[in-house]
Amino acid sequence: MTFGDWVSDTRNRVRDDGVAGLRESGYELYLGGLRRVNEFYPEGTNVYDREWDALILLDACRVDLMREVADEYPFLNRPGELVSVGSSSIDWMERTFTDQRRDEMRRTAYVTGNPFSHRVLSESDLVRLDDVWRYAWDDDAGTIPARPITDRAIAAGRETDADRLVVHYMQPHFPSVPDPLGGGMNSETLGEGAGWDSPWDRLRRGELTEERVWESYRENLRYVLDDVSLLLENLDAERVVISADHGNAKGEWGVYGHPKVPIPSVRRVPWYETAAEDEGTHDPETERNVERGDIEEKLGALGYL
Repeated sequence: MTFGDWVSDTRNRVRDDGVAGLRESGYELYLGGLRRVNEFYPEGTNVYDREWDALILLDACRVDLMREVADEYPFLNRPGELVSVGSSSIDWMERTFTDQRRDEMRRTAYVTGNPFSHRVLSESDLVRLDDVWRYAWDDDAGTIPARPITDRAIAAGRETDADRLVVHYMQPHFPSVPDPLGGGMNSETLGEGAGWDSPWDRLRRGELTEERVWESYRENLRYVLDDVSLLLENLDAERVVISADHGNAKGEWGVYGHPKVPIPSVRRVPWYETAAEDEGTHDPETERNVERGDIEEKLGALGYL
């Protein structure tokens, strides 16, 4: 957006929406400037530069959020941090799965609940690309639940000879499954053009308190970590890392959520090391199936569009 366009847009917002429109326009302009900085901010560590057999990504998980619940899960006893290569999921994928990493990618299986995978990867890039979001999406929850990801990750561990396995859960990214704060959007609603009002935006506007949003966020992390516990009992991997693609901002630098901005609360992610042994306590119930629903609608349900 040019300055002239912004002035025109601001005038229209004030006319139609009053001061609230001005605030929204100013916030978008501010984010636009930060996004431009992000393009020239390459700092971060590619996960392929670290040693691991299985990498479990908890989408949009903050470092301090993980610390709050770590003592509830025995496998979170070796804490660490990493500066992510990305500020959003697609940012992370584009900067992780690069042409320079082709040899490593061809030895990797990727099980993902994040719909951005279709914009970056194809079946030929990896040992296995399992886009679980294509066939196990839950319209009621407005997201991809944890259990189908767990099921397909167990299957990938048992069925492939991949040297490395990446398991990408959608939680604790909102909407929160156990405490939805209004939930996500189903495909029918999104098809009519409605969007999803993220709890982070509602916090920014003062409609929700930070305490309430954090409570929902934390419960969503516990929800997915319960499934991670099940996965670790049904996967053989000597070196397992539990991390995130990016974090979230809750007001730092005046930012909320995870737009493509290079600020520490979004770029710093947990890095917990553990191990896994397949004890055969769970047989996967989710089978690979045909795609259900529209890709862009699923991205919209997660607040990406």
